[in-house]
Amino acid sequence: QVQLVESGGGLVQAGGSLRLACAASGFTFGNRIMGWFRQAPGKEREFVASISRSGTRTSYADSAKGRFTISRDNAKNTVYLQMNSLKVEDTAVYYCAKDNGASEYDSWGQGTQVTVSS
Repeated sequence: QVQLVESGGGLVQAGGSLRLACAASGFTFGNRIMGWFRQAPGKEREFVASISRSGTRTSYADSAKGRFTISRDNAKNTVYLQMNSLKVEDTAVYYCAKDNGASEYDSWGQGTQVTVSS
């Protein structure tokens, strides 16, 4: 049974930093691309970042480039999202997701709330 459990969200002032973590279980973690998505109130879920199986390749939404860093530790079955220089508009529920091997995300965590105050 696939499980993805996010942690690390919270309330932070604009300009601050947070590090999100997603602990994975129930599948061979190192065999799957992992991603982070977010959903703000009243908006659709949007892609934030992804990382290749080995961790050597990453991809970011324009809104995240230069401020967020995705990484993974395959020994710990965990993917991270380091978020720096946070903005009010980064406020959202952040979700990690597992790729199904066919460039689609098929499993999602329960999400962790990130709130950035001005």
